[in-house]
Amino acid sequence: MIEDIIKDATERMEKSLHSLEIAFNKIRTGRAHPSLLDGVMVSYYGSDTALNQLANITVEESRLLVITPWERPLISEIEKAIMRADLGLNPSNNGESIRLPMPALTEETRREYTKQAKNEAEGARVAVRNIRRDANAHIKELLKNKEVSEDDQRRAEDRIQKLTDKFIASVDAAFAVKEKELLSI
Repeated sequence: MIEDIIKDATERMEKSLHSLEIAFNKIRTGRAHPSLLDGVMVSYYGSDTALNQLANITVEESRLLVITPWERPLISEIEKAIMRADLGLNPSNNGESIRLPMPALTEETRREYTKQAKNEAEGARVAVRNIRRDANAHIKELLKNKEVSEDDQRRAEDRIQKLTDKFIASVDAAFAVKEKELLSI
């Protein structure tokens, strides 16, 4: 029973870390990266479809994305979708593909993006701590129902705390990498 609780907590903490990585990918740095467009949805025959399912997205230069749709009539829809996504990017099309230059980041925007990354990291830390709280509550419930001893409860809570510390350290490390990436010119 305790192993199941710890396994569940581990899986949930890994998901929190994964969602933090996704959030960090959406925070734009000065470099072009196809994951910037992961959240862009294009109207395709009446249904919203992810951009990466309708076009090939490549990095042509360090600050230029090129989007080549598989169907040429989609170019205007893709352009509109990028503008609606409010990424601060200005697409330009040449009839066959869309070029998406990444503007240089000013010092002020770098600081704003760093604040945003810090908030995302704090949200991930809170999520990990909430998972710890839930796991400890389950273990206390087992103790209350006399399914485990007090020694087992203490050992399990110690293991959960070590797991929590490990994942919070991972969140801090991911934030440090993102912060360095954002502040480097």
